[in-house]
Amino acid sequence: MTRTFRTRAMQAAASLAFTFVALYSPTAEARPTYGWTSEKRASTPLSARIAPPAGFTRMAAENGSFAHWLRGLPMKPEGAPVLTHTGKPKWRQDVHTDVIDIDVGERDLQQCADAIMRLRAEWLYSARRDKEIAFNDTKGKRLVFVNRAKRNDYPNLRRYLNYVFAYAGTYSLERELKPIAIEEMQIGDVFIRGGFPGHAVLVADMAENRDTGEKRFLLLQSYMPAQDIHVLKNPSSEDGSPWYSTAIGETLVTPEWTFPRSQLRRWP
Repeated sequence: MTRTFRTRAMQAAASLAFTFVALYSPTAEARPTYGWTSEKRASTPLSARIAPPAGFTRMAAENGSFAHWLRGLPMKPEGAPVLTHTGKPKWRQDVHTDVIDIDVGERDLQQCADAIMRLRAEWLYSARRDKEIAFNDTKGKRLVFVNRAKRNDYPNLRRYLNYVFAYAGTYSLERELKPIAIEEMQIGDVFIRGGFPGHAVLVADMAENRDTGEKRFLLLQSYMPAQDIHVLKNPSSEDGSPWYSTAIGETLVTPEWTFPRSQLRRWP
């Protein structure tokens, strides 16, 4: 074997070994599953669509966690409009950067808090933690999901969620969640103002600058009427970036709502 041939053979073997490790490494993150579609998703996940700001890296998220699941959410093609439950475009198309590839239903139900409860329930269902799927209605009654099938009872989950959407909202959800300081923010936390109407947005991802310690986050929302869940622009960003800084002062200003910093909440 000549030296050149031997070198090329060694390089090829090394390349093959690297490919095998990359594809089959037990530490590699598995793409989460999403119950609203049974087909293998070819769409881009949120974490691949939206890069961290320059100088920032995504904060750690354990496989199987809500944070990991949110980062894998499938996205509609770039430039997709936000559609309402009627299939028509939302009257404002200047508040979002991207749209989550998830159905909104045919009724005016899946609004702001509803969309957040939908994502939380979908994650718990995908993790086979059905017994934890429960939300309070506006009177404080606990609405518990009961899986009536041994394996897949997804249609029943959707019926349950439509019932929750009809009888729960920002008023009830705010009272379920516990206050948390901005400095302790985690992926999955919620900014929420309970009321009639109120509003709620979900922290879907976070990144950190290791040199300065600054943290930034992404927000998801639905709105009124029921519409596609979308990634919010940061109106304070000159380049239309969706990343918000945790150094927000006394208020968080989003394109369609302003929250006092004290309205950050976490799931109990």
